[in-house]
Parts: sequence; structure tokens; C-alpha cells
Amino acid sequence: MATSRRFFHSPTPQDSILPTSHLQTHLQPSTFFTNSHFFNARRAKTHFSPLFSTNPSRPSFFHNPEMGSISSGYDLGSIKLRFCDVGRNWNRKRSSVSRAVVSDVESEVKRGVGQKGEYDVVVIGSGIGGLVAATQLAVKGARVLVLEKYVIPGGSSGFYERDGFTFDVGSSVMFGFGDKGNLNLITQALREVGCKMEVIPDPTTVLFHLPNNLTVRVHREYIDFVAELVSKFPHEKKGILKFYGECWKIFNALNSLELKSIEEPLYLFRQFFQKPLECLTLVYYLPQNAGDIARKYIKDPELLSFIDAECFIVSTVRSVQTPMINAGLVFSDRHYGGVNYPVGGVGGIAKSLAQGLVNWGSEIIYKANVTKIILENGKAIGVKLSDGREFYAKTVVSNATRWDTFGKLLMDEKLPREEEDFQKLYMKAPSFLSMHLGVKADVLPPETDCHHFVLETAWENLEESYGSIFLSIPTILDSSLAPEGHHILHIFTTSSMDDWQGLPRQDYEAKKELVADQIITRLENKLFPGLKESIVFKEVGTPKTHRRYLARADGTYGPIPQRKPKGLLGMPFNTTAIDKLYCVGDSCFPGQGVIAVTFSGVMCAHRVAADIGIEKKSPVLDAVLLRALGWLRTLA
Repeated sequence: MATSRRFFHSPTPQDSILPTSHLQTHLQPSTFFTNSHFFNARRAKTHFSPLFSTNPSRPSFFHNPEMGSISSGYDLGSIKLRFCDVGRNWNRKRSSVSRAVVSDVESEVKRGVGQKGEYDVVVIGSGIGGLVAATQLAVKGARVLVLEKYVIPGGSSGFYERDGFTFDVGSSVMFGFGDKGNLNLITQALREVGCKMEVIPDPTTVLFHLPNNLTVRVHREYIDFVAELVSKFPHEKKGILKFYGECWKIFNALNSLELKSIEEPLYLFRQFFQKPLECLTLVYYLPQNAGDIARKYIKDPELLSFIDAECFIVSTVRSVQTPMINAGLVFSDRHYGGVNYPVGGVGGIAKSLAQGLVNWGSEIIYKANVTKIILENGKAIGVKLSDGREFYAKTVVSNATRWDTFGKLLMDEKLPREEEDFQKLYMKAPSFLSMHLGVKADVLPPETDCHHFVLETAWENLEESYGSIFLSIPTILDSSLAPEGHHILHIFTTSSMDDWQGLPRQDYEAKKELVADQIITRLENKLFPGLKESIVFKEVGTPKTHRRYLARADGTYGPIPQRKPKGLLGMPFNTTAIDKLYCVGDSCFPGQGVIAVTFSGVMCAHRVAADIGIEKKSPVLDAVLLRALGWLRTLA
């Protein structure tokens, strides 16, 4: 019989995102990690354990001392003071080994209020975009402080553990881990801070289960994918080759360029001079959408609906609203770099980046809830936390959504015209109902694919709440994520916040169980007979869950266009109308997805580095380019 639990929707230990054993190490009210010290404002109720697990077979953010050896430890009353190496400092100019220690209350209080100019950059949030920006800046020599509301890094690319299962909070489909080209951005970001993750190649990107019993497997090898699609639509062979051929044009152009900030003119002009054809190719596709190009070559309505489903995975909208550059990147990189799953789970990406940040001499504080961006004479100079502490820096980078950044963190300020324009063009994408299941392994047929997209009823239901289902089974690739003889199922289906507002607690819980049961029944009927009886663990999350724990407005995972867009023309970049304030993440160019937010982080770091004087810049050219880019967005 399944263990049904609320999906981290209560502050109680049994319902938290971390298991009770990990909650024992929660520190109050917040926690500093630096390359030399671990600062604790108040003593932990039971014990402190080091930042990174010493058990390589099952990395864990908080490592329980009873579960592995630690170099040394001392009991200090109710505190166990322990030291552990968290990795070498990869800066060749430094040879010290990072260590973690617990300090007293006075040290933390003294340290807790940053002086003006103490940091070069304060980053709000430790999602992948924020961490990439932070680590890139730290490697360049900036002093960076990352403030994370939760107790582990990663945001929607985080993880949690329950009953021997390690669950990815968000997507388990990972791009950017390739070993060649310029678009293996996660590999590059990790390498910058001296980290490398072992990955497992996935032989397929996704298996589609579609109306009229249409199934399409997206193979890792492009020739195999095209052969399968042509076998389903032989009369559209020419159109298939032309459409996906245009995707390759975009990918090849991107993959040939050094990827930095489009808002930095010295870089931009250098790229145009060195690679004029590739740059002009991207300019040509910038205002175009995938659906329009598909319809130039393809007439079969079912094949066009399949391309809609392909785009929906990328952008949560149909192809006519999906920028062609985004589609071209994903539809090609899955065959070039491929989909690769990190051993130990997706959460290892953020953990590795956070460790790299510390190793390069910068800092990250957990349980640090930023409630306000501090302005002085119209310029961002720092942030204020919910506990009253303030931290100051030369620049502020927000990894929150633009709705949260300007609607909450700057709620006392007038909304800039540029943000008004953004909100006219884009609205919040729907959130998700998510389920994390632990099941008996024998319910899955042999040779089951890792990732599935299910739309078994009608094409018209693609964008409807609960209409389509995305399913990942990461234990197909990494069995260490579950107890022996079991698998993990990550299930996501779009759901609107409006469906869950105003419900009494009892009705809310009942609705969660009802919707979850309906989704499981559909998967049982379509893919896995006997699925319900095989469930040994279940957690369900709603848009309210995602809003609460990921601090995202209405639980959204990014913007979608209010109407048919002009490609990516309307997407804002990293700079904002407020001096020294930058945004990073999925509500910035180029949009949603792990590879996209990684790109956003790379671009943001480059622009900020130029503005704080550790990269070359031209103030005159800056002003001209930023005005030109602002004018371009008005064309959207």
C-alpha cells in the first residue's frame, strides 16, 4: 500500500522537502558557507554536519556524522564541532584547503551585516542561473555573496530524499553535459570552478505517446530519429528534412560562437567580425517562430501537431509561439551533445557549483530570505533579509522571476516602463501538479525508456491543465537513486494556480489525491498495468507547493507570450531599468529550460564583470548598444 504524503506543504519535519534526519542539521536563522569558515548564527538544536557528503556512492547535501567518517570532531555541549575538507581551492594562486567550522553567535552577528562595498555582487537565489552567474564572477576575481531562501541550493534543479529515494525536484532531462562544442554550458560552468560530474548518456530523449496511437521515439542519433519520423509520415520526408535542417542551421551558428553577453558591445562586435555569416544567421531567425517555419515545409496536420508537442516540452506553448532559436537549439543539441543524466541526481549540479563558489573565495548563505532590494538615488546597492539584516554590494543580481523581483522585492518602487512592456508581452506560464513516486521495479516492462510524454486523448488537450503528462524514470539510468528492486517516477502535468486557490485545507488535500489518482490511472492504462498496486511511496505537489518552496510567483516556471510573439525579440536581457540591478534565469533571454538559464547566467556574469571593472568595456558603445537593444524589443 502506498505511503501518501503531502508534498513539502507543511513546515513539519515529515512534510519538509528534506527527510527528518537532515532536518536535525538545520541551522537558525541562517548559515554562512565561505572558503574558510562555516558561520552559524545560533546553535543547532542537535548537531552540525559538513556541507558535502563523504560518501561518494550517495552524495547528500547535509552529511550525517553517523553515516560516514569525518577527519575529526569535538563535542561542545549540545554542538558537535566537526571539520571536513570540502575540496581543493582551484585557484592556482591559492593552495589552501577549504574547511567548515561552527562559530559563535557574536561572530555571526558581526559578520551578518555587510558594509557598503563589501561585496562586488550579491545574488538573490541559488537556482542554476544564479549559481552560474555567481561562479563565473568569482572565477574572474569578484567577491560574490549568494543568498538562498532554502537550506540547499538549486531551486527547481534541487533534490530531496525520502525513504531511500533521491528525487529531482524538477526536470530530469539534462542538456548541456556534452563533451564538445560551445553549447555544453553545464560542463563548462562546472569546469570553470574545477568540478566535473560523471554522467550517464540516455539513448533516447523522449518517447511520445500521442493521439491515434501515434508513438515517436526521439533517438539520440539524429539519423535514427529522422528515419523513425519518416516511417510514420513517409509523404512528408522532404518537409521533415527541411524543417529539422533549419534547426541545425541555428544550432551550428550558435555552436560556433563564443557565448557571452549580447549586451556587451566589444564582445558582440568581435563576434560579428570573426563570424559574420553565423551572426547574420541568428539575426535572421531571432524574430521567427518554429511553427511558422514548420508550416513552410510541412502540411500534414498530425505531423504539425507532433511538432507542437515537441515545442510544448521546450516552452509549454505550441510551435507557433515557440521562438525558432529555442527550438533549433534543443532539437539539435539532443543529437549533438545528447541528454545525459548526472550520477547521483540533478541536485548534484547545484551542489557542485555551490562548492566551487566557496572554493573560489566567495560565500553562500542558506535560510536567507531576501524581502527587499535596497535602492539609493535610483541605484541598487544591497538587499534586506526577513530577519532585518542588510548586505551591500556594488551590484545586485536577482535570480527571482521578474514578477517577484519587481512586484515583491521592489514593491515600493514604480514599475519601470520596460517591465510594463514585458508584462504586456508575456504572462506567467502555468505551474505544475507534480508527483514523485517510488514503485516496485517489476511494474516496468523490460527496456522501458527513461522519459515519456503522454497525450493519449486529443491534440486539443495539449495546453489544457492536466491534458498532457511528462514522465521521467531516472532510475532507468542511475539505479543508486532508489532502494534495490525499486524505481522512481517523476510525473509532471500543467496546472493553474487558480485551480487551487481558496480551498479549505480538507478540500485541498482531497483534490490533490483525486487529481493524482486520475493521472496515475491514465499512466496505468497507457503504459504500466498494475502501477497503483506497485506504489510504495508517493508525494504530490501543486502550484501552491512550487510557489512556497521555490519562491516563484504563482509557481510559474517562466514566461509565455500573451499572443503570437516575434521570436525572441521581446525577451528582456540581464540589465534592467534600475542601475546596478540585473536579472538572471528563465524570465530573461533566452527563456525556459536548464540550458537556457545556464546561458542566461553566463551572459549575466559577463555583463556584470564589465560593469564592475574586471572585464573590458566601452561606456560610449555600451550606451549605444543598450539603446539599440531597447528599441529592438519595442518591435515585438
